[in-house]
Amino acid sequence: MKKVLLSAIVAILMASPAFAVITGSAHDFSGMLPTVTTEICVYCHTPHNADTTVTNAPLWDHTTTTASYTLYSSATLNATMAQPSGISKLCLSCHDNTVAVDSFGVNAGASTISVAVPGTTANLGTNLGDDHPVGFLYDSALASADGGLNDPGTTTAVSDLLFAGQMECASCHDVHNNGPATASALLRVDNAGSALCLTCHAK
Repeated sequence: MKKVLLSAIVAILMASPAFAVITGSAHDFSGMLPTVTTEICVYCHTPHNADTTVTNAPLWDHTTTTASYTLYSSATLNATMAQPSGISKLCLSCHDNTVAVDSFGVNAGASTISVAVPGTTANLGTNLGDDHPVGFLYDSALASADGGLNDPGTTTAVSDLLFAGQMECASCHDVHNNGPATASALLRVDNAGSALCLTCHAK
């Protein structure tokens, strides 16, 4: 009976949209690093012995970066910037190229993102000065001070993209590729006509 139930659960998961979209996406490393594993989810998650210090993602299993970053800066920036934390730090645990993509569980890892995906533009490094700022509080006060941002207090489309009121990597990017079918770069909103940008920026 248990085997039948387990088989049914696996079949449902494999047929679900969340499972289907990550398969073959930019975050499916099962074919890129086959010497490690052909599993898909294990690069980030584990059903047992997860890292309980990580509260921003369920059952986290990947080595977390300890890097310090050069942050985005601009004379027109009204947000208060700080070192990335929370969910953005988990993203950077592959994308800053200091931690191997295959560094999870007891596996030390050997392939950073530049090795796993040669020539990728997803290798951000530790200089985030030329990337959209993340890890800052995006609230009504910021929108008012900036004058060119939509107010998350009155615009649900903006507040839906935030994590505990913070602008994070995952505000624009969906790690599980559940965004619109026409989106590129794992976007949460199709950026045709700059629609994703215009969700927050009132231009």
